[in-house]
Amino acid sequence: MSLDRDVKTTPRGFHCDLCNVNLPNRPSLDQHIKGRKHQTLTNVRDTRKSQEEHSVFVSGIRPDTSQADLAEYFERFGTVTNIIMDKDKGVYAIVHFSETNSIRAALSCVEHKMKDLKLRVKPREKKEFKLIPKKKSDPQDLQQVLERLKPELCQMLSVNAQMQCVVERFQLGENEKKARSLLVQLLQEVFVEFFPDSQILPFGSSVNAFGIHSCDLDLFLDLENTKVFQAHAKSSTEQPGEGTSDDGRSEDSILSDIDLATATPAEVLELVAMILNRCVPSVHKVHVVSSARLPVVKFHHRELNMQGDITINNRLAVRNTRFLQLCSGMDDRLRPLIYTIRYWAKQKQLAGNPTGAGSLLNNYALTLLVIFFLQNCEPPVLPTVEQLKEIACEEEECVIEGWDCTFPSQPIAVPPSKNTQDLCTLLAGFFSFYAKFDFASNVISLREGRALPITDFLILNKEDNVMQEEQPPKPNNPRLKLGPLNLLDPFELTHNVAGNLNERSQRSFQKECQEAEKYCRSLQYQQKSTRGKSWGLVRLFTPHGEVTHAKPEQLTINIPFKLASLPEKLRNELHAAGDGFRLQWFQRVCAATEGVLKNVLQCHLVSSTDAISGKDSAVSAEEMETSASHALSTNDSTDSGESQSKTSPPGTIAIGAKRPLCSGSDDASPKGKKPRLAKKGKPEFSLWICVQKHMVWAGRRKVKRELIKDTDSRPEGSCVELESQVTARITEKEPQLKEPLEFKVHPQILGGTESTRTMLTFETSGDKGGAFQDFFHFLEVFLPKVVETLLEKEAGSD
Repeated sequence: MSLDRDVKTTPRGFHCDLCNVNLPNRPSLDQHIKGRKHQTLTNVRDTRKSQEEHSVFVSGIRPDTSQADLAEYFERFGTVTNIIMDKDKGVYAIVHFSETNSIRAALSCVEHKMKDLKLRVKPREKKEFKLIPKKKSDPQDLQQVLERLKPELCQMLSVNAQMQCVVERFQLGENEKKARSLLVQLLQEVFVEFFPDSQILPFGSSVNAFGIHSCDLDLFLDLENTKVFQAHAKSSTEQPGEGTSDDGRSEDSILSDIDLATATPAEVLELVAMILNRCVPSVHKVHVVSSARLPVVKFHHRELNMQGDITINNRLAVRNTRFLQLCSGMDDRLRPLIYTIRYWAKQKQLAGNPTGAGSLLNNYALTLLVIFFLQNCEPPVLPTVEQLKEIACEEEECVIEGWDCTFPSQPIAVPPSKNTQDLCTLLAGFFSFYAKFDFASNVISLREGRALPITDFLILNKEDNVMQEEQPPKPNNPRLKLGPLNLLDPFELTHNVAGNLNERSQRSFQKECQEAEKYCRSLQYQQKSTRGKSWGLVRLFTPHGEVTHAKPEQLTINIPFKLASLPEKLRNELHAAGDGFRLQWFQRVCAATEGVLKNVLQCHLVSSTDAISGKDSAVSAEEMETSASHALSTNDSTDSGESQSKTSPPGTIAIGAKRPLCSGSDDASPKGKKPRLAKKGKPEFSLWICVQKHMVWAGRRKVKRELIKDTDSRPEGSCVELESQVTARITEKEPQLKEPLEFKVHPQILGGTESTRTMLTFETSGDKGGAFQDFFHFLEVFLPKVVETLLEKEAGSD
């Protein structure tokens, strides 16, 4: 098989020049070539190359030269498909032809005269296509930013003053707000020319009271009135004054090309992108992201050096912005808390996805986490969304896309909080609250102001699966995406705001909260240093000093928990197990994995411990989570070893005080005795030591075809029996390996709810000939598939 033109062989495998990535082996290379990134970049490169080959560069025009004039002149050389003009200075244009012959004809012309202008026509400059890597947060850059902020913070007299200083340093200035407002006005004037009665509404950080320097400008293009205008214009075409509205305005030609009532969001956004490109000065790098959860047009404003987004179906986001404005007006402590926690999260590389997509927390999610904490203080600092709904008057009722978005329009309508804690105490309370929070078992709800049991959502999702089998899914009513951190939007209750987080991001967030909680108990946090040393927020903001070096890549295979694909009987058993369903599912997967290795692939297995314990299938979720975290060994001993089923009230932490012992706990040790290290009855995690003497992964397809053709030896039953016979045929005909493969398999359970998965870690003592790598790549596809089949078979035979 020949290599892709962008791929080069290296001593360690392969390198893709187009995507700038290294691949260790052929299977990984094949997967990369077929992957989305490589295919997308290939298409972009081909498109740009075609554009270069079908266009010419034209200079010598004036700012008042129109596209129609250029199109009329260059049509003499061939069909013109597009003209891109420099809208800032108006001194050049790029003319696209449909045929390359038109290019040659235009370039062969000695002199180009259009009206009184002498045009200069040149071939397009050929540029090599290069992928510009995304910028990642550099710990050194984070440290440099902190060094500039450090002297000012150290001079403050209290943590409260430091937090106010952070707000003043990072908040949007008045000039920035005015510049953004002027840009919104300009866009309003441009779009209303093409979409009559439309509105440009800003939302997000720029206007929600939590904006920072250089934050994106998020805009919602409201086309509802434009749809009404277009429908009215169509209905009045047979009357005098055809194509005009009551006030005499004519329907713009752009609306004659598209029906807003039936057009897809992608089609409308393509129009929006074209308008931005051609009509708005200083706007460039315009592109449509149609694959996002909410399709969007992204652009960059050159003079303001600002990124912008325009959506056409995000009315809920505008309402969310007003909700945050209301919360900010209800209590003056919210803004300093949010600015401080956002900056802390960025310094610890917990937040700040460079391109919007990624596995880190976004600013909106962090803001909601702060509000939820303040709802759970004693007494509460902020009311719940339901309480706000009760306060609102009848005129303030609001329903958007079926979601109740009712709350008061003015903060003065909300009774003031009786909580008198200062900023310093509330910040420490935030870290204490989430250091102990049981993310795996709860869903955070700002609407109710409490943590909802995750099992309630498992039942709902199961019912959704049944309904989806009976009828097609409704796009406007999606199911909640459960993950390692589940944070419900205050209004759109099927949207998990933190659904982009992976297991590592959630663990990092909680671990950093635990570290911050420990620090906030020290005097270095509370009191200003008399020796001029760093104190308070400075030490809290300090990024990790050393750049974490990537560990050698582990050979792991993940078998995810897929509720929808499990047999009905097994699903009922897991539901009956309640909080212990993860442990029960894990035991089944381990038993099936052992069956595949031992019976299907004929590996010689020795378990380092007894088989996975099945004695106590009703082990509590608390014990299971504690045992799983112990088996993973990913976290140091933390204060959250005892998972809480009910979150303790936050904000009651005494700074500088020792942690109180849990009163009434069975684990409390008598005086003079060491505390117990572990509880009894925790499930055990076995380690399999395996030996494989044959190349059972090689030639399986050929042997399988032979067995299926051979009626005498054709296996009966499921594909498990067929795979077993394939292995048996290979071991009979093929010689043994000169050096048998010896390896260990360590099963572990990771995640929570639908992010739950069994991770099998493979270790080998040596692989001189590379045989184990081949065997492992075979197992990556084979093992999860056969394990799933065995689970179905087991459920059917029970």
